[in-house]
Amino acid sequence: MPLISKQIPAVTKAADKMKFSYRLKRDIKVNRYIYIMIVPVVLYYLIFHYGPMYGIQIAFKDYSPGTGMWNSPWVGFKYFEEFFHSFYFVRLIRNTLLLSFYDLTFGFTAPILLALLLNELRSALFKRIVQTITYVPYFISLVVVVGLMVDFLARDGLINNILAHFEFEKLAYLSESGWFRTLFVSSGIWQNIGWGTIIYLAAMSSIDPSLYEAAKVDGASRLKQIVHITMPGIMPTVIILLILQIGSLMSINSDKILLMYNTATYNTADVIGTYVYRKGILEASFSYSAAIGLFNSVINFMLLILANSFSKRVTETKLW
Repeated sequence: MPLISKQIPAVTKAADKMKFSYRLKRDIKVNRYIYIMIVPVVLYYLIFHYGPMYGIQIAFKDYSPGTGMWNSPWVGFKYFEEFFHSFYFVRLIRNTLLLSFYDLTFGFTAPILLALLLNELRSALFKRIVQTITYVPYFISLVVVVGLMVDFLARDGLINNILAHFEFEKLAYLSESGWFRTLFVSSGIWQNIGWGTIIYLAAMSSIDPSLYEAAKVDGASRLKQIVHITMPGIMPTVIILLILQIGSLMSINSDKILLMYNTATYNTADVIGTYVYRKGILEASFSYSAAIGLFNSVINFMLLILANSFSKRVTETKLW
């Protein structure tokens, strides 16, 4: 009997493997064209994302282009310690977290609010017009967006000229450190709100209309329908997008900041991404910038794991 009881799990595992192998072969045969379409995507990530990961080692070496990556001497955590004790460490962490927090608070919630408002509109024509107007900025290049900001917010620009008529003082907004975060977040909302709204409207379209009809019969107001039907219906989508944004909390849009900031706004605008650019590209401190970038990526990865685990426990909605 003990021998038979030991053999049963082994036989079961072998049978499960055979079933899985059969299902996989059958699935590949049936969906072979879909798998062929996936191949270029997989190759792209393997070549351009996973392949270059071997370069992470320069964060632990005193790398010099002349010496080469493999022959450069190991220095361990020297550059990590140098960054942690740097004069800029606290400022970079503070600015990165504050910009990410403001973007998460206002930039993430704005598309949800707009989608809820559009979902309540009775006029389909007006709804499409609003969607088009809000979605168009998403197609505008980031360079063009910042260029518009530079022109409109200059001391002799359109905004200052309008405010001057109401006896407000003219300001060079992009050179005022106190205005940087407001301009960064608000311009991001303007550019991306339309894209986010489409995602949430698509989620709302999958909600069963009979739920709204039953709520109306029970005398529920429009607000109660939003709170008890619409919001729970789109909540899985909201949570997934929130987890993804939390996972990139330390990687705020550095390209936009590089276009917007200047020495006068470093105090509030300088983040980890822009500091890595200056140290790695402009000053050629490759090992130091690689160490900072690796630290940033590890923090983002940990935040993603924690956010996913917390969501799995509280809401049962998860990425994996």
